[in-house]
Formats: sequence, structure tokens, C-alpha cells
Amino acid sequence: MKLSRRETLWIGLGGLAAAALPHAAFAAKVEEAIAAFSGGAPVAMGGITLTAPEIPENGNTVPVSFDAPGAVSVMLLAAGNPEPMVATFTFGPAAGRQTASTRILLAQTQDVIAIAKMADGSIVQAQATVKVTIGGCGG
Repeated sequence: MKLSRRETLWIGLGGLAAAALPHAAFAAKVEEAIAAFSGGAPVAMGGITLTAPEIPENGNTVPVSFDAPGAVSVMLLAAGNPEPMVATFTFGPAAGRQTASTRILLAQTQDVIAIAKMADGSIVQAQATVKVTIGGCGG
């Protein structure tokens, strides 16, 4: 089978469009999760400290921690994973500190996002880019 230049161009454009669709879908899932968690309230930067390695040893176990003084709950998101919501932590009145650490699986280089609901009702966010060289989802 011999393809014309026009057919080759259409196939190439179709491939580019198909490659872009998952990123748009992941971004929509992240925005939906943030909107559901925040109740539509505006999200400000700061007020929470997110710690994640810039280049982890392996995407299977990436250590992530946060410190959110005054937070009622904190949600962790991995923006490039097929299911971006990683965990939600809730702190009661007896919590001495609003901090936690965990290990997460990252499929590729992506942003890790922490969103915190503060006791005064405000929503704050911190973000870190993690460069994954050995993927956690079979990469």
C-alpha cells in the first residue's frame, strides 16, 4: 500500500490529536477534583509546604510530605497519573500538627499538588514538579 503525502499528513495529525487527548483528560480530572474539594472557593498559593524529590530513584515509591499548619484537611494529587487523586488527610481538633508523609506512585514526570482546607475556610495550594526517569506504571 502506498500513501500519498496528503494521507500521510492526515494520519500524522490524527496521531498528534490522539496523543494530546489524554493530557486534556488528566487536566480535566485534576480541575474537577480541586473544584469538588474546594467547593468552588478560590485557591491561593502558600500556607502549605509540600516536599517531594525533584528526581526520585524510582516512580514506584516517590516520598511526598506536607506541612499545613491550621489545615482541616489536605488532598494530594498527581496531575499526570490516570487517576490523579492520591489521598485525602483529615485532621481533627486533637491533632497536634497538620503534617503527613507517604509514598506515591507516579507514572511519568508530572506535578504533585497539595490542596488544603484551612480552619478559616480558605483554600491554599502548593505544587512540586517531580521528574520521573523510571516510571511507576510499567515504564
